[in-house]
Amino acid sequence: MTSTTTPRPPVHQVPEVADDTARAARRRQRRHTLEALAFISPWLIGLAVFTAGPMLASLWLSFTQYDLIESPTWVGMDNYAEALVDPTLHIAMRNTVLFTVLSVPASVVLSLALAVLLRQAHRRTAGFFRTVFYLPAVTPPVAVGVLFLLILNGQVGLLNRVLGWIGIDGPNWTTDPAWILPGIVVMSLWSLGTSVVILYAALLNEPVDLREAAVLDGAGPWTTFRHVTVPTISPALFFVTVVNTIAALQVFTEVYTMYFGSQASSASDAALLYVVYLFQQAFQYLNMGYASAMAWILFLVVLAITLVQLKVGNRLVYYEGGDR
Repeated sequence: MTSTTTPRPPVHQVPEVADDTARAARRRQRRHTLEALAFISPWLIGLAVFTAGPMLASLWLSFTQYDLIESPTWVGMDNYAEALVDPTLHIAMRNTVLFTVLSVPASVVLSLALAVLLRQAHRRTAGFFRTVFYLPAVTPPVAVGVLFLLILNGQVGLLNRVLGWIGIDGPNWTTDPAWILPGIVVMSLWSLGTSVVILYAALLNEPVDLREAAVLDGAGPWTTFRHVTVPTISPALFFVTVVNTIAALQVFTEVYTMYFGSQASSASDAALLYVVYLFQQAFQYLNMGYASAMAWILFLVVLAITLVQLKVGNRLVYYEGGDR
């Protein structure tokens, strides 16, 4: 005899109970949202007071004439029009672009070379050298400027002494206008430790089976590096390139310490970078309105360059999921 069980009819919630459950869920969600906002409120307050607020204030000041003494006077687009015809600003922009074009590829290539050497090192020594490469990145920028005044000295500097050991008569890095910008590029390589660590981490995550497959197919070290390693770590290379480009366009402290401090250099125009000139306009000449306009021009230039890099990067960067 087969026993059959009669299926129970579906249990429907009473409408009042369903409404109470929904209201309780909404209350929990609101409470969780308020708790999350409370936790991040210090950051939100800091963002509003120290970032968003000053940015909006500088945007308004960029349309005014303001010298920190008298009240701002509305001048419309005059500051931006002046920037278009300011010859000193053109010099600063040209120096900044040239510095960026020279320093970014040099820093990325050297960082990648050091990261590859780190990967070849023994596990114990790799940790030591990783720390050694990163330590210069945490050196105070003012100290870096003073240090490189000594290293790049044309007569007694360490760099020229080293060049003299191999028979090269080094130039006057800090006084010859033709060599001031290359000297600043050399100085910028001091703080590439962060890029080295990022690329080293990317190299450690490179799939070993891909390299082994390339070697089995007869690929040499350079071919393997070019067609396997570089595509695999291309997201890290792209990130390092974008960050270094933004940093190069805004370099200030080290250059100002070297060439625009108490020892004003006669060749300072060769070292005049964009942010240095912005600082001069704001705090030496008290042209706060013009300096604010310069700051927004730089912001738009950095934004445009970054967008172009992102557009190009989407086509060149390899992602593990297969998307580009």
